[in-house]
Amino acid sequence: MAYVASAAGGGVVEVDKKCVISTGRAISRGARRNSSGPPAIEQCLEQISAHVESTLGEVETIFHEIVSDTIHIDVLQVGPTEEFPFWRLITSGMSDLPMSTLSGSDDPRYAELMITLPAYWRFDNESLKDENWYWPLRLLKQLARLPHSHQAWLGWGHAIPNGNPVEPYADNTKLCGSIILLCVPEKFEALRIDAEKEIRFFTVVPLYQEEMELRRSCGTTELLERLAHSQVSDIIDPQRRNTA
Repeated sequence: MAYVASAAGGGVVEVDKKCVISTGRAISRGARRNSSGPPAIEQCLEQISAHVESTLGEVETIFHEIVSDTIHIDVLQVGPTEEFPFWRLITSGMSDLPMSTLSGSDDPRYAELMITLPAYWRFDNESLKDENWYWPLRLLKQLARLPHSHQAWLGWGHAIPNGNPVEPYADNTKLCGSIILLCVPEKFEALRIDAEKEIRFFTVVPLYQEEMELRRSCGTTELLERLAHSQVSDIIDPQRRNTA
């Protein structure tokens, strides 16, 4: 079944020791420090930014990573509009390296992730020091690194718990895992870079532990049907109803 997941220049500010914010549309590149692993590549930031702006809207802010491990992950921010009054955060950097897929598989090897947040979400410097506001950014970065740090593949229908043992993402929510789903609108779902590389974009939808257990016992289709029946969208609500 198809999951209907959507409800329809200047300055640098330090957020924490691993991230800075660049506001404005200008995209500049500088030296990056890496804690370990190969140098940050950032092959497709320009193309991804152009794709985001042509399909979703203006990139208002870029959350630049200062310290990178394995790959360099930036997060592009598209602000609320009258047509779509929500924030959207999109990774750039996950697709710099291919994911590990089975030989002969049609599974996409290059991917980026998106999270959608309500218009009231806070992104000012002081608020992002609070995990209750910062956790969606952290989640995007963690998931974007997962397939590369574990030589794995991440795609549609995969559910990922937050730690072992599983813990809520922040004190203000009991959401403690995520499922990877297709992006909406369709025109945003794929970006062809060249003959060998196509980037697929997926949506991250946080879940409760009982919903992850439901998926494991009854399958993804059953979970998605319950989410759709309860009108749960990709717009994160830390206090939403548990559909399990």
